[in-house]
Amino acid sequence: MPSEKILNKKKAVVEELSQKLKEAKSIVLADYRGLTVDEDTKLRKALREAGVEYKVIKNSIISFAVKDSDLEGINKYLTGPTAVAISTTDPVAPSKVIAKYAKDFKKLEIKGGMCEGNIIDVAGVEELAATPTKEELLGRLIGSLQSSLYGLAVALNAIADKQEEPADADTNANDEA
Repeated sequence: MPSEKILNKKKAVVEELSQKLKEAKSIVLADYRGLTVDEDTKLRKALREAGVEYKVIKNSIISFAVKDSDLEGINKYLTGPTAVAISTTDPVAPSKVIAKYAKDFKKLEIKGGMCEGNIIDVAGVEELAATPTKEELLGRLIGSLQSSLYGLAVALNAIADKQEEPADADTNANDEA
């Protein structure tokens, strides 16, 4: 039987994880078995740069942390070693980074996850990873607006040029008379 000190530590870990999961916009669970130290280091660095927290956590701790929450459906993905990628700010970031590295590192396996309170499977994580980021969407919108405004400016210039032509022709006719 574990000592009271160890139980209190585990309860604190469960409580901390439970709070993070409640605040999370997105979570991705992955099996990291077989990754080399170099691969794991690259993955962790990319996740850190994306503002995503990444930890290896015991399934029992995760299970206790999601108990009595909307995330209890995530328990079906808690088999084998589990790494958790959590983002409290960007719902797409964990999926994008994990999916990219899962393609590069064949040993990294996506198990499932959560986005905006909805439990998603591997296909859902991959679909989310294919979604453009907010910045990409804003860039597309700005590009679209710029091209529309440019087209409008060209059209207005053409109309203005056309309206000036008859005035020039009238002036030339008056000069000849």
